[in-house]
Amino acid sequence: MQKVSFKNRTWDLAGNIFLPENFDDTKKYPAIVCVHPGSSVKEQTAGLYATELALNGFIALAFDASFQGESGGEPRFLEDPATRVEDIRCAIDYLTTLVFVDNDRIGAMGVCAGGGYAANASLSEKRIKAIATVIGTNASRAFREANPIETLTAVSQQRTAEANGAEKIINNWIPDSAEEAEKLGLEEMDLLEAIDYYRTPRGQHPNSCNKLLFTSMSNLIMFDAFHLAEYFLTQPLLVIVGDKVGGFGSYRDGFDLYNKAASANKKIHIVKGASHYDLYDQPEATKEALKQLIPFFQANI
Repeated sequence: MQKVSFKNRTWDLAGNIFLPENFDDTKKYPAIVCVHPGSSVKEQTAGLYATELALNGFIALAFDASFQGESGGEPRFLEDPATRVEDIRCAIDYLTTLVFVDNDRIGAMGVCAGGGYAANASLSEKRIKAIATVIGTNASRAFREANPIETLTAVSQQRTAEANGAEKIINNWIPDSAEEAEKLGLEEMDLLEAIDYYRTPRGQHPNSCNKLLFTSMSNLIMFDAFHLAEYFLTQPLLVIVGDKVGGFGSYRDGFDLYNKAASANKKIHIVKGASHYDLYDQPEATKEALKQLIPFFQANI
């Protein structure tokens, strides 16, 4: 693994590039961009998948989203779907500058919200020759289903306040502990598993600090990751979901993407007994996902 950086507009994005065993820089390799979930960083689940893909002969690039982790951009902790999609395009730009990457064999995969962003990028970014999602979510869908008008009104009021000197509001993505969630009456399975992954030694990373700029909410609510997929998502597509269904909706979103996509070559794979967060890092679940991902990319890029 090597640390790298590349530009999105005027700021630097921080990435980790994973190279195959017995790497030879005089050869050309297929490459895969690995996109992390919302609130995550490159060292977490995206890095896990990138590591395994590299062990199977691919160049794999995981990177921190703009405004987050080690990447640049202001304001900090902004989750802007349009910029997240542009990050993916910039990652592909970077890969095309590497002499050992075959520019005609580039794929993309993403986990959770990263899957939705990767799918959306593939609608217009035809340098992506194959696309895979692992418990990919249309993250905006969940926000649209939870008092969106009230939230949009609050964001508008906050922008006015900030324009007139008020401090920015930065909220947590999730409660910091299971105990905090219990006090708030938030005991849904996916949420508790998110806390277990992000806020305990299981998966936590100091750069994944559980912070979300409140004014991001208007961007999140209005973004539909799968919009026009029935016309423009034409590349080979692999959708991986777990059948232990929780409130974050990745099972539902996976079928939505699969059914909408215009791809002639598409497949959905259900990992039996796996929850959303099992497919982040649990060995049996991720092993099964990789048994689908590796041959899919070998056949299509």
